[in-house]
Amino acid sequence: MVVPAEHALHEAIQVSPLVISNDVRRQIIENRLAPMRFSSTTVKEIQDTFVSEMDKGIHQEPSSLQMENTYVPELVDGTEAGRFLALDLGGTNFRILLVELNKGTIVREEVKNYHIGSELRVGPGLRLFDYLAECVSDFVIGQGLQNVEVPLGFTFSFPMIQHSLDVGILVTWTKSFNCPDVVNKDAVQLLRDALARRGDTKVRVVAVLNDTTGTLIQGATLDPNTAIGLILGTGSNACYLERADRVEHWEPERHGEREVVIDIEWGAFGDNGVLDFIKTDFDRENDANSLLVNSFTFEKYIGGKYLGEIVRIVLTKFTKEGLIFVNQNPSLSFFTPGTLTSDLVSYIEQDTVDGSTDNTREVLAKYDIIPTEDDINVVQYVCEVVSNRAALLVSICLAALLERIDKKNVTIAIDGSLYKHHPRLEGWMNQYIALLVPSRKFKLIHVEDGSGKGAALVSAIAQRIKNRLT
Repeated sequence: MVVPAEHALHEAIQVSPLVISNDVRRQIIENRLAPMRFSSTTVKEIQDTFVSEMDKGIHQEPSSLQMENTYVPELVDGTEAGRFLALDLGGTNFRILLVELNKGTIVREEVKNYHIGSELRVGPGLRLFDYLAECVSDFVIGQGLQNVEVPLGFTFSFPMIQHSLDVGILVTWTKSFNCPDVVNKDAVQLLRDALARRGDTKVRVVAVLNDTTGTLIQGATLDPNTAIGLILGTGSNACYLERADRVEHWEPERHGEREVVIDIEWGAFGDNGVLDFIKTDFDRENDANSLLVNSFTFEKYIGGKYLGEIVRIVLTKFTKEGLIFVNQNPSLSFFTPGTLTSDLVSYIEQDTVDGSTDNTREVLAKYDIIPTEDDINVVQYVCEVVSNRAALLVSICLAALLERIDKKNVTIAIDGSLYKHHPRLEGWMNQYIALLVPSRKFKLIHVEDGSGKGAALVSAIAQRIKNRLT
């Protein structure tokens, strides 16, 4: 990848200038946030580090990138037909879907949502998986399919090591789950065992995947050039189509696969310290305030779970230093971690797009703050700098993937609440990726429900592969 000349990149990533009445304060604020605005040298270093970590991970050397073989060796090809189930587990609410395919196209879809109580999210894993099986049974019987053999794709959105398309070993729980006896166990086998204990359906679990892989697969039904899947929501991850001969992790043996989907698990990029050169004091405090300290380093720069918190940390530091909200008494919640969420950042960013101050005033009113014009300009500036850095970091890594895939046209399928609701992320990403890899043609498409529909499609692919090999 050829990084643009210093001046070209500098011009491209300029945020709106901070305009306030006090030049001394303006200079202090700009200087404090300068480390969040990268030079072309820093961009090149981030890019080289990401490529190096990918290479190490794909060769099973120590790396912060897992580069996990998903064993999904092909995308939809238009022959898929029949009924397929998906179980989408990633949070306190989960879904079961029934998808009917005809010539690779979804012609019917049934969905039911279920809730997992806190008592099931912690403690013995047996109770959790028995409950999942109970819900699968409820759904299948409700559809009148209890006597029909239906393949199921299991979206298990937690870090796992795959040994085949239908074996996923849990590495660690995240979010609000903590069933310790499931760690290092195969989630697919636990679900199969739970279904067998019930014995009231003929559901077959044929594949396990995460939401990123599902997004890529779902994207491929909308655009056959799709080769990258990206989640940019509360958390973030990406996957891509890799040449099979580059991948060392194959068990069982390959069957002539030319490509395979690789799950990068890029939320952990930098957990080994390789990204510390971009870490600011604001980022260190954000990490200290998080549930899992010293982990998910990259995600904490770009994920929706964290952008609002970074903005809050910056604003509270500026407040304590007398740079903003002078003679104001913000409510206690303003100084409480987690109270300024990323949807509020997106809301404030919309003001910048519209040339307005209404949203910014509304958000600050939640903290009993009546801002001056200067205060509003600083708040909008902070939101823009933090958001822009996230867009640039994502773009650097996507540009590296476009070079690695080396196809003339690549579509990037993206899902996630941050990407969907932030008013400027998509525009910045298009601009930065084009600047970083001008020789590559690419397109960003928004894909909804890769974790659901994508899982059903993967179960269809798994069924097709099985039929071909038997």
